[in-house]
Amino acid sequence: MNRRRFITAAAGTAAALTCATPLTAHAAPSAPSGTERRLLTEWFAATYRSMEAMTTELGLATDKIDVSGGGTPVPSAQTSPTNIGCGLWSTVAAAGLGLISETTMHRRLDRALSAVERLERAHGFWFNWYDAHDGSLLTAWPETGDPVRPFLSTVDNAWLVTGLRIAADADPALRPRVAALLADADWSYYYTPYDPADPVAGPGQLRGGYWPDKPGKGEPTGHHYGALNTEPRMASYLGIADGSVPSDHYWHLFRTLLPGAGQEQEPSGAYTEIDGVRVWQGHYTYRGLDVVPTWGGSMFEALMVPLFVPESEWSPRSWGLTHQRYVRAQIEHGLAEQGYGYWGFSPASVPEGGYSEYGVDALGMQEEGYRSLGVVTPHAGFLALAQAPTEAVANLRGLDRAFGAYDDRYGFRDSVDVTTGRVSDFVLALDQGMVIAALAQRLRPGLLQAPFRTGGFASRVRPLLRKERFSI
Repeated sequence: MNRRRFITAAAGTAAALTCATPLTAHAAPSAPSGTERRLLTEWFAATYRSMEAMTTELGLATDKIDVSGGGTPVPSAQTSPTNIGCGLWSTVAAAGLGLISETTMHRRLDRALSAVERLERAHGFWFNWYDAHDGSLLTAWPETGDPVRPFLSTVDNAWLVTGLRIAADADPALRPRVAALLADADWSYYYTPYDPADPVAGPGQLRGGYWPDKPGKGEPTGHHYGALNTEPRMASYLGIADGSVPSDHYWHLFRTLLPGAGQEQEPSGAYTEIDGVRVWQGHYTYRGLDVVPTWGGSMFEALMVPLFVPESEWSPRSWGLTHQRYVRAQIEHGLAEQGYGYWGFSPASVPEGGYSEYGVDALGMQEEGYRSLGVVTPHAGFLALAQAPTEAVANLRGLDRAFGAYDDRYGFRDSVDVTTGRVSDFVLALDQGMVIAALAQRLRPGLLQAPFRTGGFASRVRPLLRKERFSI
């Protein structure tokens, strides 16, 4: 889809987004006005329709749908643990906002849970790809026939467990079944204990995952998830909360890489000792903003986790402040540094086809980080609703007016190349799941956060965040 109506609208949108707000310790934004609430509710309903369209008869949300045609879109063949988790929390959010009834929610969650119970697992965790229509383990990629080696992903399992916990909290009848599913999901499987004699081999961090087709635990990835401000910290929180991962794991994650290490920017900061761990409290500076960087520089790395875990509330002067500044930095990049007239950069569909990782290179530790390339991703704008609601809504409305990026049947398309006007033909379950969670948080704060405010999250995770002292 090519849209050429953006040239004159871009200047007006840019002007609407330049109203900078003071960056102080996190404070919750004011409640949406009646006009904003109606608009966000409309966007939510359309986005949830896309999730319904992506859900198979088996009850699993698929990876994506093509919405370029006029008829009913056909869901893709494959699904992942993340896609399934998105489907679960989207259904809970739809009921919580009154879009579907409690009875419909129960029916849909029950069907999805029955499908999850059928899926093949190993070491208590789910594989990365399944056939969404019959639940079988994928061994060949549907579109190409290329072989798929079954893999147990740390971060993808975290998002499925997140969805399962939200479903159990919303529907008490499902709690025994969810508890049975999670009984064997022991996060220590992914954890490499800290070894002070060899912190490279024993970093006290989580592996990226395992290929379980080898004896014992299987073959691990060559890397650990070392960066703190990235989406795998959801797995870290889940493991710390249930006691399968020690609390000091949190302090062994990198705010930045150490000074002198190869990374995007030589960090500023200082060492400090917290809970007996020597922590490098480093930060980057981007256009005058001190922030804790992500790995690649994308929005969802920083802001997907706080849709569920109230980091800004529990750590207002550290997590709350860096989240605010990260959003402001993304706005600065799109409007001031690049002059796109729009902002919000995160991995998404390539407008011309395929998939790529978009971001702001200077906000990521990786030396060859993600670049924006003129591609704005609407879900990244929605992720900013908690920090900059006025700017986020103006940005999204501008993308709709200038490019036709919004479809009142299925919500916002996955990406827009604002330099050519090309709009993606796809919507993805992961990105729509983030949109739904962000809208739910704006329209009914805390709706999806309840299971992450009690139990081990309250007794183990919250104290860590209260002790956090970023050097920003």
